[in-house]
Amino acid sequence: MRIRTDFPYQTTQYDIRIPLPDGTRLYARVWRPVTDEPVPALLEYLPYRLSDWTAPRDSQRHPWYAGHGYASVRVDVRGHGNSEGMPGDEYDATELADGVAVVEWLAAQPWCNGNVGMFGISWGGFNSLQVAALAPEPLKAVVTVCSADDRYDNDVHYMGGSVLGVDMHAWAATMLAFVCRPPDPEHAGDEWREMWLRRLETVDPFIHTWLSHQLRDDYWKHGSVCEDYSAIDAAVLAVGGWHDPYRDTVLRLVEHLPDDRVRGLIGPWSHQYPDRGLPPGPPIGFLQETLRWWDHHLKGRDTGVMEEPPLRSWISESHRPATVYPELPGRWVGDPAWPSPYITPTPHALGGEPVVVRSPQHTGVDAGRFFPFGNDADLPPDQREEDARSVCFEFPVADGPVEILGRPEVTLRLRMDVPYGQVVARLCDVAPDGSSTLVTRGALNLSARQGRDRNVPWTPGATETVTFRLNGIGHTFPAGHRIRLAVSSAYWPWIWPQAGSEDGFVLDPAGSALVLPVRDGGEHPEDAGIRFEPPEQSEPLRVTAPPTAREERPERRVVRDVAKGEWRLEVDPRYGGTRVYPDGLEFTEDALETYTIREDDPLSARARSHWTVRLRRPERAWDVRVETRSEITCDAEDFVASNEVVCHDGVEVVFRRTWERRIPRVAR
Repeated sequence: MRIRTDFPYQTTQYDIRIPLPDGTRLYARVWRPVTDEPVPALLEYLPYRLSDWTAPRDSQRHPWYAGHGYASVRVDVRGHGNSEGMPGDEYDATELADGVAVVEWLAAQPWCNGNVGMFGISWGGFNSLQVAALAPEPLKAVVTVCSADDRYDNDVHYMGGSVLGVDMHAWAATMLAFVCRPPDPEHAGDEWREMWLRRLETVDPFIHTWLSHQLRDDYWKHGSVCEDYSAIDAAVLAVGGWHDPYRDTVLRLVEHLPDDRVRGLIGPWSHQYPDRGLPPGPPIGFLQETLRWWDHHLKGRDTGVMEEPPLRSWISESHRPATVYPELPGRWVGDPAWPSPYITPTPHALGGEPVVVRSPQHTGVDAGRFFPFGNDADLPPDQREEDARSVCFEFPVADGPVEILGRPEVTLRLRMDVPYGQVVARLCDVAPDGSSTLVTRGALNLSARQGRDRNVPWTPGATETVTFRLNGIGHTFPAGHRIRLAVSSAYWPWIWPQAGSEDGFVLDPAGSALVLPVRDGGEHPEDAGIRFEPPEQSEPLRVTAPPTAREERPERRVVRDVAKGEWRLEVDPRYGGTRVYPDGLEFTEDALETYTIREDDPLSARARSHWTVRLRRPERAWDVRVETRSEITCDAEDFVASNEVVCHDGVEVVFRRTWERRIPRVAR
């Protein structure tokens, strides 16, 4: 990583409050080049607290953009950090309207030339796309990283029409803790406590809303740009990683947006900006690549960025199973369109007699993290134990390597004796020694087989054929390996199990098939010129992590109670621990998630999270703490969501509330 200090422009940094039409003021940090000439503005807009939580990440890129002639602006969403107003649901209409207002405000400043770009990762990538779909005139280009065009079927809530047990719960619990954090008196002034208490009175756990919309209804269509890609006028650079759950959005955006306004880039990365050097790599000079994008669309310079292939992808070579890879072997390829003319859907018929698929309920404990962040235990370990809990079909790679790029598809002929169930398919690369590396996977809630917007119970005893796609991937299976399709009827804690599903289903290989997106492995004109500069960033923020007396927990630990037949997965998400900022702020986070299930009982599923957040400024004698506890359980008819929040100002408890909500199961 090169730390850049010799920029074309000197820069200045300051904090401001941006007024909205209703009088609310959003807290913002501005980095600008020192120049008398108006310059384009770049906006990153999200709720994650610019004065502390994202400050280290912000310092890596906003000053870098300013040093290259852009006003780079980081804004906290209404009701978060030091912004005024009350927090709302994720990507609600108010948040997006505020985003449009900020874009227009930036364009009207005397230091801006009227052209605005918007960028972000995850939440900031989501609302970059969503604001672009509202088409404010000054917004000319966006860079959206690790984001989704479909809030229902490509986010943290549902997968294949099934409730995501792992991140539906974990992200709702995380956001409950995040929403309850107070403004910082260093930036919000003496009104910080009054602002905090007003916010706390409005808090309602997100999980109540998310579980109340178990089908793909109007709630999820709001903010899903896949509803109308044509609404996006801005040029879109869509970026993802093969180890990020949102990567299919890149493929869809390249497919549906006009060629002269979209480019896609998918690397081997996790849920991170591609220049940060977090595993798996290799990293790229992402800031330089985005500068080419901004210069072309906001300054009218011919940087050659639109001459790049519409889709640039990393295709990994075969690699042994591991939970972390500093770098993956592979190569960059380019495709002139998506779907690509270089890819041929290649069917593989499943052979054999009808077979019962009856997976124990803890199948999925080796799934890895839904959101890999580059931690040591993020990725799936060897899949042999998971494969043994599934029914497997194998296809030997005999004559030469098989290179795939895109979304595999499975068609399965099933008979089920209960109204509700789910099917999960995993594609694995099996080496000659038997080790099994997860390549990609997909799931289908069988009551959503006719569409994610409807609940159609299975007729008990009936046989039907279902088809669904796995997540996109670029991977090479070498000669001598085997391509394994593993089919299971459970996948906890990713997929919330359904009552009565413990007996699984019967799979008839006749009429069942795996279809692989096989890419012609020859040299293509688009492959040859793909190059990226080494990563560089601006000078990092000097944040320190003091030693802690707390014993370091494992990131992921599986505990089996043999007598009870119970399995417990414990996860430390490792968001940040304790860090001390240059202005004296001490910020501490501690979280533990647990997922418990009995191997024979789908109704025993239980997800719990416990969060503690502490912010302290010793020089001000300011010391606040937020504690949250969240749990989801179920019976045959309802989900039961329990949440508790306790907030302290020093030793005083200033807020305490509990919620207990029963929510009927619809997408069972």
